[in-house]
Amino acid sequence: MSDQQTAISRRNFLKAGALLSGGLLISFTVPHAGRLMVQDAATAFAPNAFLRISADNSITVILSHVEMGQGVWTTLPMILAEELDADWNNIKVMHSGVDKDYNHTVYGIQITGGSSTTWSEFDRYRKAGATARVMLTQAAAKRSGVAVESCTTKNGHVIAGNKKFSYGELATEAATLPVPQNIALRPPSQWKLIGKGARRLDTSAKTNGQAKFGMDMQFPGMLTAVVAHAPVFGGKVKSFDASRAKAVPGVRQVIEIPTGVAVIADHFWAASQGRKALQITWDNGAGINLSTKTQVDAYQKLAHTDGLKAAQKGDVDQGLAKAAKLLKAEYVFPYLAHAPMEPLNCTVKISNDKCEIWTGTQLPGIDQAAAARILGMKPTQVTMNVVFLGGGFGRRATMTSDFVSEAVHIARTSGKFVKMVWTREDDIKGGYYRPVFVHRINAGLDASGMPVAWRHNIVGQSIMAGTPFAPKNGIDPSSVEGVADSPYFETVPNYFVGLHSTKEAVPVLWYRSVGNTHTAYVMETMLDELAHAAWQDPVAYRRKLLQKSPRHLAALDLAAKKAGWGRELPKGRYKGIALHEAFGSYVAQVAEISIDNGKLRVHKVTCAIDCGLAVNPDGVKAQMESGIIFGITMALYGELTIEKGQLQQSNFYDYRIARMNEAPEIDVYIVESNEKMGGAGECAVPPTAPAIANAIFAATGKRIYNLPIMNTPLKHIS
Repeated sequence: MSDQQTAISRRNFLKAGALLSGGLLISFTVPHAGRLMVQDAATAFAPNAFLRISADNSITVILSHVEMGQGVWTTLPMILAEELDADWNNIKVMHSGVDKDYNHTVYGIQITGGSSTTWSEFDRYRKAGATARVMLTQAAAKRSGVAVESCTTKNGHVIAGNKKFSYGELATEAATLPVPQNIALRPPSQWKLIGKGARRLDTSAKTNGQAKFGMDMQFPGMLTAVVAHAPVFGGKVKSFDASRAKAVPGVRQVIEIPTGVAVIADHFWAASQGRKALQITWDNGAGINLSTKTQVDAYQKLAHTDGLKAAQKGDVDQGLAKAAKLLKAEYVFPYLAHAPMEPLNCTVKISNDKCEIWTGTQLPGIDQAAAARILGMKPTQVTMNVVFLGGGFGRRATMTSDFVSEAVHIARTSGKFVKMVWTREDDIKGGYYRPVFVHRINAGLDASGMPVAWRHNIVGQSIMAGTPFAPKNGIDPSSVEGVADSPYFETVPNYFVGLHSTKEAVPVLWYRSVGNTHTAYVMETMLDELAHAAWQDPVAYRRKLLQKSPRHLAALDLAAKKAGWGRELPKGRYKGIALHEAFGSYVAQVAEISIDNGKLRVHKVTCAIDCGLAVNPDGVKAQMESGIIFGITMALYGELTIEKGQLQQSNFYDYRIARMNEAPEIDVYIVESNEKMGGAGECAVPPTAPAIANAIFAATGKRIYNLPIMNTPLKHIS
């Protein structure tokens, strides 16, 4: 495999990069360590990320975060290359291996998630690039016999007097110099990449077929495995007959593992046909009693009672009693599947006292530790080869390492070199979903139409329970984010937010934008309802409530302006607006829709984002577009239902996603901002569904309290 596709060990990288090729190796630690270090060939330093400059002028950046379509393969090298003053054409990128020094600077584990990669790495990538640039300049000055201050850099070269040296020429020499301290970073006025963008570094490999994803793994002697999972959540194998499966040509072995029965064969077709031939008797367990209707009914009853206090101010009972007008609303949200383009897979090879794994994962360190526990090995005996991820949205970040563990169990029990493959049906039915949630609100308005009291109870499973981010005092912050900390409550004198965290046999997990997928919908459609009850324009109403929230206002005003809010629309067109902060970024969207014979069409979405400094504006815009399409799918079609413990959906024919002909025109505008940097990968999802729902109200006079929208008949107001 090429440099872009192969993960290598830290120690081997140090040896190969510095000893064999000759060159400069910069490793950099977390920002609070306050130092950058140059390593010679004999040093086994455990860096967080690396910059290698080789004698052939190639510059290799090894990332501690993974590329799953969000663009960090380009954005992080941009930050480093900016300070290095590098030739962008010479940049190469590699995923890192596993080491504690690659741990996230905030979360404390090696993870890609939470829309945090760019802001968490911005300072240390700049410092690493700047350190290399200064050392290369010193090497050039020493070689030329001129003052360092007289030297300059440009596009991968140092100009020293009347001489010009490429970085590759200077790399080995620079590696012998002492590390400079307190390096001055380049001012924004000199930036050529940051804030402007650059050619994506993964485009070529992903369009010509060279990029390697987990599903692409092929090795001599490798077999393919598929697993028959319990049809009921929490079910276990009671007994099975593999005789018919073993009779399928190409099937080599059938084994029981903790999660079901695995069929191992020469290729996928034989394995899948063997699985169909299996005869399994299942012990369904308590999960057989779960059905969507009874679950939602139980949640709705709970929502009528106050849960554990997540946020509170004033006396909500008294506030509601004195309100001039009362409004009530109840919202229901279904389970949702992540459904990334590439279904789950994992390749495992066990030999003697070591294990090698190839997979796309957002938690390589957690997965490595899980594999080591299963095999009775030390984590250092397990090598994680992290490849490109064909989408994740959180599904490839399970603290239980479910799919990696499953593959390791297959390899250990069978003794075979295997690639475990999940089909689309496995992927949708295999568990770990956005949970079902029910919200109930009682809101009171004063005589002027402004909110004076707000009681809000939320019911749903905790996704953080049992993880390192376990809830404190019974409150899972991901269940109440966007409500408990809503900026709208700044001007509400009395409010209460309560949470009931339920337990079910269905495993749940963070999903793109996590709790904001439901909390934003509730807050933004309810705000629209309050504005209507107060006979006020939805944008003007929000502005009154957000006077102490300038970043919310900046996004709101820009989206409204660019969408032409308030201007007369063509006949049959209607607009709705929504605004939400998630992962440190503030996003407002205006959706323009029509309804023809009951059929909804989203024609256009105008989006404005304040994410602080937009390091890669093209990348930010791409993530807004991606998030909006993701949000449209969630709003219009996203729904999983359960009957007697069994999931009723299985593939894209009954778990619909938005199609190309349903994609709207999307305009994205970035607020010029010097505020704290936020994320971009997830924050476009939350406002999409409520903006569409608010536009539907403008068209029909009907509020939609239960998602997906396809379950609600739509009729245009005559």
